[in-house]
Amino acid sequence: MSRTTAHRAALAAALVAPLLTPLWAAAPAHAHGAPTDPVSRVVACSPQGGERAGSAACRAAVAANGGPFTAWDNLRVANVGGRDRQRIPDGKLCSGGLPAYRGLDLARADWPATRVAPGGTLPMTYVSTIPHTGTFRVYLTKPGYAPAQPLSWSDLPERPLAEVRDPALTDGAYHFRVTLPSDRTGRHVLYTVWQNSSTPDTYYSCSDVEFPEARKPASAPPNVRDQDDGAKNDDGAKNDDEAAAPERTASPRASDTAAPAPSTPAAVAPEPASTPAARTTAAASSGPSAPLLAGGALGVLVLTGGAALVMRLRRR
Repeated sequence: MSRTTAHRAALAAALVAPLLTPLWAAAPAHAHGAPTDPVSRVVACSPQGGERAGSAACRAAVAANGGPFTAWDNLRVANVGGRDRQRIPDGKLCSGGLPAYRGLDLARADWPATRVAPGGTLPMTYVSTIPHTGTFRVYLTKPGYAPAQPLSWSDLPERPLAEVRDPALTDGAYHFRVTLPSDRTGRHVLYTVWQNSSTPDTYYSCSDVEFPEARKPASAPPNVRDQDDGAKNDDGAKNDDEAAAPERTASPRASDTAAPAPSTPAAVAPEPASTPAARTTAAASSGPSAPLLAGGALGVLVLTGGAALVMRLRRR
């Protein structure tokens, strides 16, 4: 049986038909595998990826790769021995630095992703063709991870989110659970490292996951005190206008401007104590009062009449 047939049989065994277990024995004598839940990029973009394989990200990955990801379960690097950060370069974590899988390193925000819940327990399924002992280390990108940037080791914490040693192989896959942190939103990468202990190989895979976006807080209602102050300011401005308007348009009343007797010096009658301050100011700045004008006019008439009488007496 060809290697391609063995790959297809392994995926079908994990996802559809566990009775195909005898086909795994025909595979090469190495542990092979990749995560199917949450789905890894290499599985989603493989010929067995179904609708996911037709996504824009997968089409771009295959084009950049120069060929399909037929060997979806063979993304492995030999003799790493736990020195992952020294052996796998930044920006090439998803491909393990292998040219045959370089399309998986494309920095995109539209990879097929699995929706997950913050703070929840996530069941993981890791398909394998041959059972082998080893340890799974699962990492999750840090808060603030930018999916449109190449994945680097600095995007992952030093310690894994979970570490599982020698889980049982059931129905063609390893099953285990990880608890997700509660402080993630948006898109992230679940990075799985499977270090074999029965072979010199280490497997690497990227599974894209999507947390709910953070909800924007509802806009707070205006402060009640601010509303009151605004109402007072508005009313105050209105009252000022109403107080100023009479000074601009009103004229003294006849009762206020009655002329005194000719022998009485002209004087300004005092304003009532209840007169508003603004009105008093306006009256002071608008010129002489009406009583003063009337008294002055009467004086002029008296002087004019006296002068005319003197002139007539001299002519006689």
